[in-house]
Amino acid sequence: MTTGLDSEIVGTEAAAERRDEVVAEVTEHAGRIARELARLQGGDYGQADFETEAGTWTLKYEAGDVQYLRFDGRGADVYVVSTQQPPEPDALATAMADYDAFVAAFNDHVRSLAGVLDDVNSDFPAIESVDSVVAERERILGQMREATDAMARQLQRYEGGDYGTFSARVTDNGGSGGSRRSSSGSGGSRWELKWEDGRTSYLRVGGEGGIYLLSQYQPPSAHDLRAHAPNFAGFVAAFNQEVTAESDSLEEVSL
Repeated sequence: MTTGLDSEIVGTEAAAERRDEVVAEVTEHAGRIARELARLQGGDYGQADFETEAGTWTLKYEAGDVQYLRFDGRGADVYVVSTQQPPEPDALATAMADYDAFVAAFNDHVRSLAGVLDDVNSDFPAIESVDSVVAERERILGQMREATDAMARQLQRYEGGDYGTFSARVTDNGGSGGSRRSSSGSGGSRWELKWEDGRTSYLRVGGEGGIYLLSQYQPPSAHDLRAHAPNFAGFVAAFNQEVTAESDSLEEVSL
């Protein structure tokens, strides 16, 4: 039962050490290719394939370091360099027999790009300035905010709180279609002013998911502002009608 247990076992130290030496040399050499690829592709990470007669080499890199170098040959799929585990010595030998062809394929790829940008025209046309459009938009929005801030101060005085909303439906010709007490079935677009501490938080048209004409974030597009600005007067008129109606109702109260 125990015959042969004393037989000598051949050690793998020499093969493993040589394998590690080759992998280290390839990692350093392929790292230079990785850095050239990163410069060429304009990013810190990526990968590229290179075809040889024996198979396909794939180099993946990140921050100038090789993530892996894989050789996919006929019947062989070898990770020559990997962050996981080193290759088997015989598989490494198979891949390294084609390594020079891989480097040649990379060099051919680089040479093929020589002069590719020589005929690119860099005399670009002039770019129009948006200064006038932006200035006009800011002027219109400034007037809107001045009016809505005044409304916010009145609402704060009237409602006696620190925040609230006022909404009304406004038809496309600028007429009001009702105040915040109007039904959801009224015609026109829903305008909503949200205020806090007597200042405008936002002015929105179209309900939830609509267009924010005034907000703490970005201004509306010029097209959206052009579409809705003419109806702003109708929203202010709706507010004034609301104030007048409330004043009239209080006049009827006798003490």
